[in-house]
Amino acid sequence: MIRELELKLLPAEAADEAVVEQRAIQKSRLKAQDIQSVRVVRRSIDARGSRPVVRLKVEVYAGQAYQAEPAIIGGFHSVEDAPRVIVVGAGPAGYFAALELIELGLKPALFDRGKDVQARRRDLRAIQQFGEVNPHSNYCFGEGGAGTYSDGKLYTRSHKRGDIEKAMRLLVEHGANPDILIDAHPHIGSNKLPKVVANIRETIRHYGGEIHFDSPVTDFLIEEGRMRGVVIDGREEQRGEAVILATGHSARDIYYLLHRRGIRIEAKPFALGVRIEHPQLLIDRIQYNQSPREEHLPASSYRLACQVDGRGVFSFCMCPGGLVVPAATAPGEIVVNGMSMSRRDSPYANSGTVVAVELEDLAPFQEHGVFAALEFQRSVEQALFAAGDGSQKAPALRLTDFVAGRLSPSLPGSSYIPGLYAAPLYELLPPAIYHRLREGVREFGRKMKGYFTEEANVIGAESRTSSPIRIPRNRETYMHEEMPGLFPAGEGAGYAGGIISAAMDGQNVARAVGRFVGVDG
Repeated sequence: MIRELELKLLPAEAADEAVVEQRAIQKSRLKAQDIQSVRVVRRSIDARGSRPVVRLKVEVYAGQAYQAEPAIIGGFHSVEDAPRVIVVGAGPAGYFAALELIELGLKPALFDRGKDVQARRRDLRAIQQFGEVNPHSNYCFGEGGAGTYSDGKLYTRSHKRGDIEKAMRLLVEHGANPDILIDAHPHIGSNKLPKVVANIRETIRHYGGEIHFDSPVTDFLIEEGRMRGVVIDGREEQRGEAVILATGHSARDIYYLLHRRGIRIEAKPFALGVRIEHPQLLIDRIQYNQSPREEHLPASSYRLACQVDGRGVFSFCMCPGGLVVPAATAPGEIVVNGMSMSRRDSPYANSGTVVAVELEDLAPFQEHGVFAALEFQRSVEQALFAAGDGSQKAPALRLTDFVAGRLSPSLPGSSYIPGLYAAPLYELLPPAIYHRLREGVREFGRKMKGYFTEEANVIGAESRTSSPIRIPRNRETYMHEEMPGLFPAGEGAGYAGGIISAAMDGQNVARAVGRFVGVDG
C-alpha cells in the first residue's frame, strides 16, 4: 500500500530526514513496523505567512518497498552502424535529441560551432576580464548552450509539451543532484552543470554517436528539394537521413543562411529590457520577513508582472544569490544575463526585467523584412556598446534614478565583473521600452514593498530572452513546412524557452525524425 500525504514543516525540520520520516509515519496512522520506506516526491517553500515553511508531498510505503525505475540509459545500445542523423547545436535541444536518437536506434552526428565545456571556460574568462568576445565561444555558444553557464534553472510551465520527468531523470543519471526531481523550482548551478553536460557527451560517444566541436555550419546540402546534410566551416560536407537544427536563440548567421537558401523563416515577438540587481539580504527581508535568512532556507526569489500600455512587463530568469554576466556573442555589443552557482550564495539577487515587443512595435525596422525584430534587438545592443569605452563595462543606474530619468552620481556594489558605469539608460533605450519599464518597476514597487530602492542597479541590456526569429515547422511532423528533412528544434527555432522546454523539444523532434526515417518513435 502507498499512502500519499502532505507535510508542513519548519525549514530545519524539513532538512532532517529522520524528522520527515517520523512526521510522515505519524500522519499516515499506519503501524510503524509495517512501513518499509518514506519517499519525498515534492518540495516547495511557502513564505506567505509570518514565518516561511516547507511543504512536502510524501509517499509512505507499507507492506512494500519503493522500487526505483531502471535507468533510461540502461536500455541504450550501440548505434555505431545505424542510420546517421545530423544534429546542429550542442545545447539542451541538441543533446537531448541525440540521446533520444540513440534510444531509437539512430546515430546522431552532432556539430557545434563552439568548444567543449572545459575549453569554453577560457573564453568566458576573456570576456569577463578583458572584454574579448569570441563569436563562436561565449556565454551563449559552446557545449551545453546558453544554459550551461546561466544557472541551470530547470523550472518550466511547458508540462504539455513533453516528458518532463524523463528529461529530469536523464540529468540525474548524468550527475545532477536528485533533488531536482522533487524541488518545485529546481536548478543545478553553473558550477555543477558543466560536469553533467560533459557526462552526456560521453554517453553519446560511448554508444556510437559523434560529437564535433569548433565546427560551424556554413551551408546546407539541399538536393532534389530535400535537406541532405550540412557544410562545416566552408569545406567539409556531412550527410545524414535528416538534419535537426538546434542552434539556440543567438545564432544570427544561421537565420541569414536559411534566408539566403530560400528556406522560410518568420519574425516573431520577443522581449527586451534590463537586468535589475538587488542585495540578496534585501530580497530575503521582503520575501521571508527575516534577514539574514535562517540556515535551511534557500536564497529567496520573486516573480513579478504587470501590463503597461498594452504590453507585458515582467521579471525573467530570476537568479537568487546570483551573478550578472556579459552575454554578447559578437564584438561591439553589450548584452547581460544572470546565473547562480549551486549554493546560490552570492550577496546579490538579479532578474531580467523586460517588455514584450510585438511585431507592430517595429515600424522603423520594417525595411529589414523578416529580420526586423532581430535588427531592432541588435541596434539596442550596439547603442549601449557605443555609449561606453569599448570594453564590456555595462551602462547602469540606480533603480530610483532610472525611474526619475536622471544620471546616478554613484552606483551600488554589483556582481558584474567587467564593471558598471553610470549612463543615461533613459536615453539609450528605445523610448517605448524605457517608458514601459519605468512604469512597470513602479508597479512592482507597489506589489513588493521594498523592491523600489536606491540599493538596486538597473543594468542594460537584457535582450536575449528568446529568439526574434521562428523557423516554421509542421505541428504534427515537427519538420519544416517547406523543406523535407529539416527539423528545427529548441529556442533557436522559436519553440522553447529554457533548458527543460528545449530538452523536451529536442526529444519530440528526435522521435519525429525516427518516424520520418521509418523507426518507431
